[in-house]
Amino acid sequence: MARRTTSKPLLTDDTAPARSRPRKPRDPAQPRLLLDPMPSRVEPCLALLKSKPPKGPDWSYEIKWDGWRGAIHIEPSGVVRVLTKNGHDWSKRFPAVVEGAKQLGVASAILDGEIVCFDEQGRSDFNLLQQSLGGARGSRPAAEAAFMAFDLLYLDGHDFRNTELSVRRHLLENLIPGDTALKFSEEFDADPDDFFAAAEQHGLEGIIAKDRNSLYRSGRLGDWLKIKCVASDAFVIVGYEPSIGAYGGFGSLLLAARKAGQLVCVGSVGTGFKEREANALRKMMDKLPWKKKAPPVPYSGKRQVVWQQPTLIAEIAYRGWTGDRKLRHSSFKGLRELQDDATIYDLDSGD
Repeated sequence: MARRTTSKPLLTDDTAPARSRPRKPRDPAQPRLLLDPMPSRVEPCLALLKSKPPKGPDWSYEIKWDGWRGAIHIEPSGVVRVLTKNGHDWSKRFPAVVEGAKQLGVASAILDGEIVCFDEQGRSDFNLLQQSLGGARGSRPAAEAAFMAFDLLYLDGHDFRNTELSVRRHLLENLIPGDTALKFSEEFDADPDDFFAAAEQHGLEGIIAKDRNSLYRSGRLGDWLKIKCVASDAFVIVGYEPSIGAYGGFGSLLLAARKAGQLVCVGSVGTGFKEREANALRKMMDKLPWKKKAPPVPYSGKRQVVWQQPTLIAEIAYRGWTGDRKLRHSSFKGLRELQDDATIYDLDSGD
């Protein structure tokens, strides 16, 4: 028979009072926060690219929004910040989003989502978002921008990152009023193959599948999956082909991706440019001359190319790859910010 252990007495003797552990000092920046401290920034959970959507009751499905990944921070002090994926404060660029966050009526919160602009058909459009900011490298306030919220990480002193996605989204849905620049990214109850086909039919970028039971884990770990209708990734501009009759005086841009830690040429893009943005892009390229005679990437082609410093990063839509790893049916979507949201395509990982 197992022995029964006796509990330790509450008091060490009859006269000494019971004492608890000393409390840790509060963060003076959060004087009213009694529960979990609010993170100053959270590395985002990223979606892993897949060719087909997963199936089963554990998965939920949303639209893949075509914009900039962002997070809204509502501080205990009342300050609202809109942070980009890499932690840059772009609050001044999106005043309507900031105002919408102030109307939520919460003491503190962190919302994960995508900053977007919509076309006339209600589709998110990365190029329109850039135009609303004043074009490539623009920083004027984008009054037309909205925030598609799809996750809730923190609310009124509670950190929900270790809570299941289904619970986080239930709380988020009840939080978003829907009549401001903050919108709830809805879940679609449909067969995933049918949902993906509908996304293709309506010209959307793709769909996102998420594990309903997953906790919020930073990084690309497979809890979230992205299935793209049309591939779209970031590539470095390494040069251009001059053309007198084309917008901006160039016929196409030469593009590079990463491979084994180095930049390699993956072809070119010659469509998708509007006159105004092509002229602005040419001015930026002219400020980045390549001082060396040799190209910045290994190149064996015979095109007349003006090589340049590999600094500018372009978002390119494409339909696939050729056998020698060159882009097929590529189209220019816009420039990515140099300091943010510019993960250059890696040929080794496919990301």
